[in-house]
Amino acid sequence: MTAWIAGWALLLACAIATAPARAAGPVALVLKDHRFTPDHLEVPSGERFRIAVSNQDATPAEFESYDLKVEKIVVPGGTVTVSAGPLHPGTYTFFDDYHPDAARGTITAVAAKG
Repeated sequence: MTAWIAGWALLLACAIATAPARAAGPVALVLKDHRFTPDHLEVPSGERFRIAVSNQDATPAEFESYDLKVEKIVVPGGTVTVSAGPLHPGTYTFFDDYHPDAARGTITAVAAKG
């Protein structure tokens, strides 16, 4: 019986060691006065991630990124969560489609240091 328990313990340990790490909660992004805060995000490359976009303006906004292939309307006072990635190392742009000249930002995917 002890060998059976040890075998199951070893199997469980291997499953835990090879399981993918869970992503952290969403990165917060606020849209106010037609500007994103922060206007630059950093995420790990090679991993999926989420961005919670909160619109504190009195008008609708549209979080959009051609690079991330994301397009989502955010009502005034509302919050939406978008998923993206995994990304190769590099810099990717996003903007508010209703105010593209004012509300712009970037996301940099950074490779893990090894």
